[in-house]
Amino acid sequence: MGNLLYFGDNLKVMREFIKDESVDLIYLDPPFNSNASYNILFRSPLEPATAQVKAFEDTWRWDTEAQAAFDAVQQRSPDTFRLLLALKSFLDTSDVMAYLAMMAIRLVEMHRVLKPTGSLYLHCDPTASHYLKILLDGIFGGAAYQNEVVWQRATPKGHAFTRFPSSHDVLLAYRKTKQAIWNPQYIPHREAYIASHYRNIEPETGRRFRLDNCLNPNSNRPNLTYEWNGLTRVWRWTRDKMQTLHDEGRILYSKSGMPNYKRYLDEMPGSPVTSVWTDIAPVNSQADERIGYPTQKPLTLLKRIILAASNPGDVVLDPFCGCGTAIEASAVLDRRWIGIDVTYVAIKVIRDRLKKHLPQEKYQVRGIPRDVEAARRLAEQTPHEFQNWAISELGGNSRGKGGDRGIDGDIVFMTGRDQYGRAIISVKGSKYVAPAALRELIGTVKRERAECGILICFGPPSREMRREAAEAGQVDLSGGNLPRIRIVTVEELLKGVKLGLTVVLDSISSASEAKRVQAKRQRKAKPGDPKQKNMMLPLKGGKSLGASRGKSLELPLDDAVTKPRRSKAG
Repeated sequence: MGNLLYFGDNLKVMREFIKDESVDLIYLDPPFNSNASYNILFRSPLEPATAQVKAFEDTWRWDTEAQAAFDAVQQRSPDTFRLLLALKSFLDTSDVMAYLAMMAIRLVEMHRVLKPTGSLYLHCDPTASHYLKILLDGIFGGAAYQNEVVWQRATPKGHAFTRFPSSHDVLLAYRKTKQAIWNPQYIPHREAYIASHYRNIEPETGRRFRLDNCLNPNSNRPNLTYEWNGLTRVWRWTRDKMQTLHDEGRILYSKSGMPNYKRYLDEMPGSPVTSVWTDIAPVNSQADERIGYPTQKPLTLLKRIILAASNPGDVVLDPFCGCGTAIEASAVLDRRWIGIDVTYVAIKVIRDRLKKHLPQEKYQVRGIPRDVEAARRLAEQTPHEFQNWAISELGGNSRGKGGDRGIDGDIVFMTGRDQYGRAIISVKGSKYVAPAALRELIGTVKRERAECGILICFGPPSREMRREAAEAGQVDLSGGNLPRIRIVTVEELLKGVKLGLTVVLDSISSASEAKRVQAKRQRKAKPGDPKQKNMMLPLKGGKSLGASRGKSLELPLDDAVTKPRRSKAG
């Protein structure tokens, strides 16, 4: 099985496309039930980072979907349903209960796909971790509980004036069986510790070592009680083992004759990692790995989990893969991976991330349209995700749900050396599009002083629309003349239409970073400087795109995408 990236509801994907006991490790970073909306900001060399797109909404309500999830648990796992029923008896139809119903049915499927040697790590925070632990106990069994890991973040949440600020997340670790894979992890010794504890240096080899006593902490061991070097004690090893260590020069004796075991520093992997992780910092604004996706987790965190609970070649599943941290960590550590997310914004971010950091990584994208009918179903079921998909296929970025004053998305492209232009994108998902939609786009292009505009529709366009597009004229670019207004049908989009633009891939940024960078640029720009607008945000680099992205990577997911649930960052 190769690496797979699914666009769709993880419940549907797991049920229909992931076999029983086929996954070695599951890491999930689902919504925390924080009642918050998380946005990402796109930034370009043309303007401040004002383009905002909702990444996911972490707000839950008891509705028909929650009830359906609750009922599905009864069909799939009666034992888990009895547990849910008990929770519902006092939580009623609250927001928390809606969240738990959504999680329960998905955790049942995760238990099914996990191998007997597999483990699950659920990333959450204290707002719902106690309820989630009860669910996991019910699904996996109390004996499957392995650890509650506390990850200390560097930036506390909350106000110290009313309570202790929150500064940690929780990782709930469960094993499918006692045969689960486990590779102990260690933290390298600090220099101060080495200097104080490994002060001895062997003259012959230059190896650092420390002395450890040879006594057994258990005093009731008759088989280990014997006389050695004139001393009768309960020793750590058998007499034969003690003799072997003596012959190897691993035993040194004090003036009183007490043996001491020589422990070499180069034989000690470090201090064992405990259930409290204080050595992994969150992704800060200066980190090279920073993508800017909300709640992005550090690669080091995911690497530790993957190294501990899987082996090279194993399969890692992240059903809420968000910006793809678990995917990148799995790829770097030579694991196969499956990522699932319900928003196309996340799919785009992951594809761009892999293209930048792991351009040789091979994978397939499933669940995105491959023909017009599949695209039409996506437009009917989830219009916003259809809009995100269509804009992304042109190499552009969506500009928010519902658009902004006629702008559904845009493309920033190069018009010359250090010169940039902008193409406004309007997406229409209805079967037929009136000429008024084209006139609205023409007006938006003029108002925004953009170089050109693109209307994406199912089409084909009417004769009147083609005439009005032609009358809009052309734009003179360094590479030649191009239509100022262009109509692109979904059929052309699927075939990989060529725009003839050297597209600049916008980077994404958190709101705080965008404001910080914008303020910095404004301080450096001189009043009246004609280049001030272009200096607002840094350019991450341009790339010429002759066609839409990734056609060779796309495989169908039955050409259907279910109604999306809320997504979460990884």
